[in-house]
Amino acid sequence: MEEQNSLTTDFLATGVPGLDAVLGGGLTRDRLYLVEGEPGTGKTTLALQFLNEGVRHGESTLYITLAETVVELRSVAQSHGWRMDHIHIEEIIPDEKILDPQQQYTIFHPSEIELGSTTQRLLAAIDKYQPRRVVLDSLSELQLLAESPLRYRRQVLALKQYLSSRNCTTIFLDDRTALSTDLQVRSVAHAVLTLELVDQAYGAERRRLRVVKYRGVQFRGGAHDYKIVKGGLHVHPRLVAAHTRSDSQRRQLSSGMPALDALVGGGLEEGMSTLITGPSGTGKSSLAAQFVYAATQRGERCAMFLFEEARNNLLNRCANLGLHLSDAIDKGLLSIQQIDPAELSPGEFSTAVMQSVDDGARVVVIDSLNGYLNAVPDERFLVIYLHELLTYLGQRGVVSIIVGVQQGMLGVGMTNAVDASYLADNVIMLRYFEADGEVRQAISVFKKRGSSHERTIRRFEIGKDGLRVGPVLKDFHGVLTGVPTYHGAAGDSAFTGK
Repeated sequence: MEEQNSLTTDFLATGVPGLDAVLGGGLTRDRLYLVEGEPGTGKTTLALQFLNEGVRHGESTLYITLAETVVELRSVAQSHGWRMDHIHIEEIIPDEKILDPQQQYTIFHPSEIELGSTTQRLLAAIDKYQPRRVVLDSLSELQLLAESPLRYRRQVLALKQYLSSRNCTTIFLDDRTALSTDLQVRSVAHAVLTLELVDQAYGAERRRLRVVKYRGVQFRGGAHDYKIVKGGLHVHPRLVAAHTRSDSQRRQLSSGMPALDALVGGGLEEGMSTLITGPSGTGKSSLAAQFVYAATQRGERCAMFLFEEARNNLLNRCANLGLHLSDAIDKGLLSIQQIDPAELSPGEFSTAVMQSVDDGARVVVIDSLNGYLNAVPDERFLVIYLHELLTYLGQRGVVSIIVGVQQGMLGVGMTNAVDASYLADNVIMLRYFEADGEVRQAISVFKKRGSSHERTIRRFEIGKDGLRVGPVLKDFHGVLTGVPTYHGAAGDSAFTGK
């Protein structure tokens, strides 16, 4: 028999989407692993995915259960659409006869009898099926039977050595329901995975996975969001933009409006992020849609993520402006996803954005920053999430456009929910101003890293003919305050809007 303790770099796939990327390739073959978490975090589901992956590779698999019955396990598998025909299950749970007072032990302590019996049945099952993948559910039962920490540790060490000598890759599940929290198994296991369930004040609960340790493997640290859906766990690895660094030539992408291109210095450069900010109703989403429409007209793929506006409303509104995005959707050039911030985790959103880029998207729109803020569980981490996401998009040469809604309508006292202007490469500002008995709109570029740009403030209009960037408001002073003063001659075109 091959000696298990020999050095090996062979990895086994876990069968859990995204988890192998977190683990740096998968699970090292013939080692012992600990998966811990409170009830409801998905440990059993993860274990069944691990065993089903083994079945797909023609390996013998064994699930040893010390708590759940075979019927309960099969029910879990059935809910995910899995078959258990090729997974051996050894059920080692107390018999109903234990309820009979005449069957209870009097001379010996129950644990002394039951621990030995449990161990014998466990070893017999391993010898019988000769599995390559084993799951033991759960360690809490062994800990309660062992009673003392010393006896428990020795039991786990003995099992580890026994399984290792038989070339088994083993996962121990720990539901943390024992009388005391014992961290000794963490030191014994080759790697430790912790599953967490985090309650939110509003919306669905969040689930996170952490790799506490993994000997000899460069894993991806930190908290990774995951969801339990039909088909098992789906892990969304934490986005690390440094992993995607690259250098390439960057083109300027036109908006399809010569006046707007002139204002922004020729267009938006690939790999640059643009923040379109202003009060509600100034046309921020329409301006973002203009860039998307122009890109799809050139045959480039785009992706839009809507946190607030309904997808159908966006399409109808854009059609009224002459921006027929439905045609681009039919041609496969545009994907629009409507996001529910209460149900979406930051990791899941990052995965969706990365998938769109992998599918070829060259322009990505996030509408809006305020909706993205609501998707992040802790507000102080928003800037970090946003920085990693924008850096990733920039390194992939994607034009990213973020819509930011300012609080307030007129005046210099308008504020943003979060200041992302320093993160964005470009900042386009839309403002309301009042003149000649009308509420009008103005557009200006406050920041642009990729090239020079106009520093003028121009008239901006949204009408039945679409978007229009008008003349420079050179005869006005104080446009940004919302209530400017006019210094031009009567009938001036900028004043009348003609």
